[in-house]
Amino acid sequence: MSVDMSVFVKFWGARGSIPTPGSWTRVYGGNTSCVEIRFDDTVLICDAGSGIRDLGNELVGRNPRPNLLHLLITHTHWDHIQGFPFFAPAHIPEMKIHLYGTVLGDDSRYQLLSGQMSSAYFPVGFGDLGAEIISDHLVEGGKDIEGVKVTCFPTNHPGGCFAYVFEKTDRKIVYLTDNEFELQPGDKFPDTDHTGPLRQVPPEMVAAVRGADLLICDAHYDDETYGQRIGWGHSSCLTVTDFAIQAEVAGLALFHHDPDASDEDVDQKVDSCRARAAKFGSQV
Repeated sequence: MSVDMSVFVKFWGARGSIPTPGSWTRVYGGNTSCVEIRFDDTVLICDAGSGIRDLGNELVGRNPRPNLLHLLITHTHWDHIQGFPFFAPAHIPEMKIHLYGTVLGDDSRYQLLSGQMSSAYFPVGFGDLGAEIISDHLVEGGKDIEGVKVTCFPTNHPGGCFAYVFEKTDRKIVYLTDNEFELQPGDKFPDTDHTGPLRQVPPEMVAAVRGADLLICDAHYDDETYGQRIGWGHSSCLTVTDFAIQAEVAGLALFHHDPDASDEDVDQKVDSCRARAAKFGSQV
């Protein structure tokens, strides 16, 4: 017998590199990476870019207000942690926030979030936060968090980064940002012929993502821009589309948009990806 379950995903920040508020980013937003994923009453937060400020303000006003939150940071580049000092729940004494490392004993994210709130960078110290910030961790790449199976795997990004897979009953959501599909270590300039066959992507990533209801994936560039940014740790939207097709996901959300991309530029990326998917008979 199936169990009814509420699943909710909201993008609080989908921009890469640096916040870009302005009239030309009004549709897709200018905040950096932050995505809220809820399975029933379990609140999972992916990354703490500038978008986490708006999420925090909304969380504080919810009725009932959640007092337990789970924060998973993919990596500690500025655009993925810069919003945490302004996260309102972190200042509430009744709040518990679990901050996860990717392996047993990994408190690097806890230490770096604490470090960015030292007096040299911010007027309020990490130790002065009202909430209980708990340094938690995944064990051997996985953990059960309030009934949600959470696993992680590494991506191809300078300095390292991790993707997260969230599963409960028959639902699966993948958050995979800051990854360069086209260029693996030792590779030459990739073939980005948008009329050609499906592009090769790492089979282990395809296996990890396969069958997801929603794949949230770094699609920072179009093919032309990617050709000028090889090795920067981000992917072309068309390669991401090919990845989603091969992984047989139900839905693909393009993510981590170039700070120079306007809403019209993102619309063009979306249109090109839809055309690419249609070419192979997919509706991701």
